[in-house]
Amino acid sequence: MDLKTKIREVPDFPKPGILFYDITTLLADPASSRYVIDQLSLPYLEQGIDKVIGIESRGFIFGAILAERLNAGFVPVRKPGKLPAERIEERYNLEYGSDALCIHKDAILPGERVLVVDDLLATGGTMAATAKLIQRLKGEIIAMACVIELTGLKGREKLNGHTVFSLLTYD
Repeated sequence: MDLKTKIREVPDFPKPGILFYDITTLLADPASSRYVIDQLSLPYLEQGIDKVIGIESRGFIFGAILAERLNAGFVPVRKPGKLPAERIEERYNLEYGSDALCIHKDAILPGERVLVVDDLLATGGTMAATAKLIQRLKGEIIAMACVIELTGLKGREKLNGHTVFSLLTYD
């Protein structure tokens, strides 16, 4: 299946000079959505994944479905102020400024096998911050998976040798 034909390209969003890859058109097509979930889950069916981590917000879409498919728990990683119970936070740098991600302190038990999922790997900041959160909770990162990887931004390099699986790449 040619997934690139299912993804809408929106120029100058969210600001001039950015080409945005909109997955809502892919999600609207049941066959494409099913194919993406099949392809994202296939490498991990026999990996004994305990938790699937979905990164806010589009990572939730794929992460929750993958967790069900892999018979694993689902854990959201969210922006500050969104999780109600005791949590830890990891700050990371953006092109201009910084941001942070949070996870509940009891979301991952030491030694649990974790799959991190997001829709897009660009500069690697959010995935790297998520990896640090998981490591602080002593989880074992099996892999980091995404639908789209923007290889020209070299986000993979920020992931300290973690296994990265992407369905589609763009330069």
